[in-house]
Amino acid sequence: MSGIIAAAQESPLVLPDWAVVTEKRRAHIGRVVALLDGWSARMSLAAPEVQAWHDAGAWHDALRDADEATLRTMTGDTERPCATLHGPAAAAQLAMRGESRADVLEAVRWHTVGHLHWARTGRALYMADFLEPGRSFMQADRAFLAACVPDHFDHVFRQVVRMRIEWTLREAKSMAPETVALWEVVR
Repeated sequence: MSGIIAAAQESPLVLPDWAVVTEKRRAHIGRVVALLDGWSARMSLAAPEVQAWHDAGAWHDALRDADEATLRTMTGDTERPCATLHGPAAAAQLAMRGESRADVLEAVRWHTVGHLHWARTGRALYMADFLEPGRSFMQADRAFLAACVPDHFDHVFRQVVRMRIEWTLREAKSMAPETVALWEVVR
């Protein structure tokens, strides 16, 4: 898998002109896209789904480094934690600019908290965002899971949801209702 990641990072990552990302965030996005591209190739997905996975990966954190006031203005949301608003804001920007693939928009919108009605694109992005190799925690476990995605997609997805929920509980963070609903279905 590391050869796939290296190859993907050699080609330039194209972000929307409205993206607000640091170089560190750009590197994260590149690693997420590399995982998605590698998985879709190993799974021999049809070209439209390959493109959907790639685009969702490239766009998921396009506004991750935007300030809170901007994100709240873009989403109209005054309630949710700011750290969860970049997905909805990016999805809104994409839709406003003509993106119409529902699976891509829903993947970007909910990639931070998960969503009950996701198509495979959303599930793939959720896993890639968590399993990308640049994160410093549980590296061996996450690398193992990332390697298993093409052959055991649903099982790995279930495990990633579980791991993310366990972390949320351990850190005494609040859990989004979408996360709870997703867990009720996949457990």
